Amino acid sequence: MLLNKYYILINFCFRLKKNLKVSIQKVYINNYSVYLYISPKHLVNVMTFLKKDYKTKFTILNDIICLDYPGRLPRFKLIYTLSSVFFNIRLNICVTVDELEGVDSLNHVFSSACWLEREVWDMFGIFFYKHPDLRRILTDYGFLGFPLRKDFPLSGFLELYYDDSQKRLIYEPVSLAQEYRNFDFELTWAQR
Repeated sequence: MLLNKYYILINFCFRLKKNLKVSIQKVYINNYSVYLYISPKHLVNVMTFLKKDYKTKFTILNDIICLDYPGRLPRFKLIYTLSSVFFNIRLNICVTVDELEGVDSLNHVFSSACWLEREVWDMFGIFFYKHPDLRRILTDYGFLGFPLRKDFPLSGFLELYYDDSQKRLIYEPVSLAQEYRNFDFELTWAQR
């Protein structure tokens, strides 16, 4: 049974490579999941083909996952997870982008992309071109930075609290109550 499913996935990958030969950089299968690596400029064409083609029928965009690799160029990897209910196959489309580079929006191909792209924009700062409503979704509109980037400070830039006397929210720069300590990381009972 599992061997049969693996054989179906291999045939499926060969068919995709044949139809999208210019767009696909790399295809591989890992634990019965298919991964396609494509360049960002071919993203909309590949996704439109995968949705409309009668041999693929990937009609559902489940998620957009973003991975941050600060020491690598390009820094971010976007993984679009698609499902074909008709063929019972999941497909992961992988695109790598840099900090200042953007990706075309898939809002006109998949309606679920609107909220998913807004979430990636809000958390990582990846810009989506031609998005109809690209604004913050999980953080405050005045929030500075992008919280899930690995270079974002853990304490943040601003502190927010409610003041009962003024009956409003107060934004202040973060101030730490004590100085950072120098730890020598030795056990306290170690002989010196």
